[in-house]
Amino acid sequence: MTVPTRLAVLGATGSIGRQALDVVRANPDRLRVVALGANRNADELGALAVEFPTARTALGTNALVALATDPDADLVLIATPGVAALRATIAALEDGKRVALANKEVLVAAGHLIRRLVGGAGERLRPVDSEHNGLWQCLVGERLERVRRVALTASGGAFRDVPLEALPGVTPCRTSGSTWSTTRRASYMRSSNTSTAA
Repeated sequence: MTVPTRLAVLGATGSIGRQALDVVRANPDRLRVVALGANRNADELGALAVEFPTARTALGTNALVALATDPDADLVLIATPGVAALRATIAALEDGKRVALANKEVLVAAGHLIRRLVGGAGERLRPVDSEHNGLWQCLVGERLERVRRVALTASGGAFRDVPLEALPGVTPCRTSGSTWSTTRRASYMRSSNTSTAA
């Protein structure tokens, strides 16, 4: 019999957190919730506390750091939005936890810090959000020194209805559909990634 992975879910009341809990419900022999956290949705977190009565719960960004280092957690799912997840992610990694990261902003804002802690995606850091998980899966087993470029296509957003032949003329100022500003950081990441790629 396999010992279940003990899971802390930060962002338990959001879309990805709820989906993760569905996976737990479908696999009770493989996964056990030991901690549940949310930034502000107290009512829904309370309902989850009733459903998972042995799990520790916490509300608010500062409280999420404590859950990220919970001694009973084997794996910490970081599903909280924005850079608010940064402190919890770093705390979990510094504490030796495995982290499933469903948040691109942490990597955009502090990828250099995260990389120092884990050396890139692998055993201790698993991307679980759609785009960065897709990229990671494409690169598993590849010799990174042989990868010159990876193209990420979009399924929606600001360029959903732009004809393919018009995409080469797209500029960062046309990203008005984004919910956060990526222009400067994306330009920085492009120049940084080309000079530091392994």
